[in-house]
Amino acid sequence: MLVERIYDEDLAQASYFIGCQAHNSAIVVDPRRDIEVYLEMAAKNGMEIVAVTETHIHADYLSGTRELAAATNATMYVSGEGGQDWQYEFDAERLMDGSEIRLGNLVLTAVHTPGHTPEHLSFLLKDGAFADAPGFMLTGDFVFAGDLGRPDLLDEAAGGVDTRFAGARQMFRSLKEKFLTLPDYVQILPGHGSGSACGKALGSVPSTTLGYERQFAWWGKYLAADDEQGFIDELLSGQPDAPAYFGRMKRQNRQGPAIMGPREPLPQVDAASLREQVAERSVIVVDTRSADEVHRGTVEGAVNIPAGNAVAKFGSWAVDPEKDSRPLIVLAPSQEAAKAFWDHSVRVGIDNVAGFMTSFDGLDLVAPATIEPTELDGFDYDLLLDVRNRSEFEDGHIPGAFHINGAKVLWNLEKLPKDGKIVSYCKSGTRSSIAASALRSAGFDVVELKGSYDSWVTR
Repeated sequence: MLVERIYDEDLAQASYFIGCQAHNSAIVVDPRRDIEVYLEMAAKNGMEIVAVTETHIHADYLSGTRELAAATNATMYVSGEGGQDWQYEFDAERLMDGSEIRLGNLVLTAVHTPGHTPEHLSFLLKDGAFADAPGFMLTGDFVFAGDLGRPDLLDEAAGGVDTRFAGARQMFRSLKEKFLTLPDYVQILPGHGSGSACGKALGSVPSTTLGYERQFAWWGKYLAADDEQGFIDELLSGQPDAPAYFGRMKRQNRQGPAIMGPREPLPQVDAASLREQVAERSVIVVDTRSADEVHRGTVEGAVNIPAGNAVAKFGSWAVDPEKDSRPLIVLAPSQEAAKAFWDHSVRVGIDNVAGFMTSFDGLDLVAPATIEPTELDGFDYDLLLDVRNRSEFEDGHIPGAFHINGAKVLWNLEKLPKDGKIVSYCKSGTRSSIAASALRSAGFDVVELKGSYDSWVTR
């Protein structure tokens, strides 16, 4: 048996390539949309991907199940649990509690584990050539290392009303009746790690065991005492802000994400040739440099999405493809770098990357407005906007600041002064630069506080 974890640091998301080496067949669980990594892994190991499945209707990334199945002719399997309101809307084999997927000597058994979502499945994995009982459980967003999947996302991202309480009760029962009845030796392969917004205290380790979680996870004492209410209170308290794009992911994953098919290399464009389109705002220019570099001069109307391992996360703050269909032209030093940016973007459904340029030569640059912390008291503005996380804001903020998480700013424009001046800040400047650029692109007058909150504290 081959088990490979493919981890996306951008969204702290894990998918799994599981293969039967005796029969050279494989299944992928919870794939992302840039599927080359799975195709390369299959080729490397001389295997054929014959099945694709997912644990639930995801909120934090756009599923690659349909994309990978289209590329490989693999059979798709999705949950049929959760009731009528939480059924997938595309054709795929439905799995119920106890359903099996067989791959040579391997058996994946679906276990209905609602709580994070009503339809959620975990998968027990047995290597029949080695053992007569499962040794692994792929838990998706049910059980993480040190934490559990949050049950409030249907309220936060999918328009639910107080579904968190029913979800928390379901989580308690899933742990009690489905999880803790298994042997302590079962290895847990979770769907997320530290940094994911799908829980509040996820560990960084890639796997754990059932026995370790039973003994040391925060929830273990509540299950041992059969204290359901104490468990619910603790589970629901202190959950992080849910990014606004989660709602779009829920809808599109339920409907079935668009299949992109093979993607041609991005064309390199000459910046000077875009002058008219930039002036007309018919394209979205993406400045991928750091906030400090952007502040020295950028294209007017450009959005700042720093290159690196947070393109999907920050891209989802700055671009809403449901409301803005303009093509993206990315600043990138090479075709390879542009492709990497695109790969990250499609993980959150920002598909319309049309090309890249290696410099802004030939385009007029402007320096975004900034202000020193020492100048803030005497500065004339209409709103002081804190774009940090809610917990950061509650721990301390500049007096008079109004809080909107940067991941929600574009979806709360009605709360901001359209004809007034906004001063934005975060902790050190990066998040403020991203949010401010998105607001400027939407027509708002924004001044960034240099050095943000850290510099204001030490002014």
